[in-house]
Amino acid sequence: MEAASHEALIRLLSFLACLTLLVFAERLAPRRPLASALWRRWGGNLGLVAVDTIVLRTVLPITAVGVAALVQARGWGLLGAMVFLPTWLDVVLSVVVLDLAIYLQHRLFHAVPLLWRLHRVHHTDLELDVTTGVRFHPVEMLLSVGFKAGVVVVLGPPVVAVILFEVLLNAGALFSHANLRLPAAVDGLLRAVLVTPDMHRVHHSADPTETNTNFGFTLSWWDRYCGTYRRQPKSGHDAMAIGVEGFAGHAVLSLHRLLIQPLLSPLDVPAAGRSILRAAEENEAAR
Repeated sequence: MEAASHEALIRLLSFLACLTLLVFAERLAPRRPLASALWRRWGGNLGLVAVDTIVLRTVLPITAVGVAALVQARGWGLLGAMVFLPTWLDVVLSVVVLDLAIYLQHRLFHAVPLLWRLHRVHHTDLELDVTTGVRFHPVEMLLSVGFKAGVVVVLGPPVVAVILFEVLLNAGALFSHANLRLPAAVDGLLRAVLVTPDMHRVHHSADPTETNTNFGFTLSWWDRYCGTYRRQPKSGHDAMAIGVEGFAGHAVLSLHRLLIQPLLSPLDVPAAGRSILRAAEENEAAR
């Protein structure tokens, strides 16, 4: 219970540490040159973090960790009934199952049109860097917390496992979206367990056949086991177009536009101008 009382501080410190480390790592070993003005992209992306935090703290009376504390106190959940399990195995199983649940949730947000409109905000970033990992619409965040809380009630994981999962989920989201060049050998080794930046970048391709692959956030196993794994984009990481067809320019940068974007279709966004694919081709030809 003591860990639950310090949840917010633990998550904040781990988030800031990961964010700071990866920002510096991106500067030292960038994977792709970034053409967009940094302050414009970061303004919208980090602005969403602020809005998400305010909305979650205001609307939801309890977090997934708080639900876990309640469930543990009542002895609910599948794992709660398995009192014979050692604590360490209970924690490991909980983290793995929760990660699988987030993989399935991610696929759901791509499969259901209404949910895709919310999740599309994340995919319409013009480029990828560590801040893309926190670019989520507040309504999606509310639904995600509700989904995790439901899984926690059914599963009955230890409180420390849920805190560990949340820390790993945030760190994994930042790392997998980082504009970071890893040596091929290191990337290959990490992919055996973790989602790497090169692996997840394929998921942000403007090509829908590639967008609907590599759904994992932290563990890379689920994409391999469920047949959604793609090793590389067909155009290569340097030439691939990132984003969603029809959404480009200022329409996907400013905070207020990101907040109303789920209400819009590509035809409602005149600022998009050229398609992302054509813009990418022109930028490549101009180099």
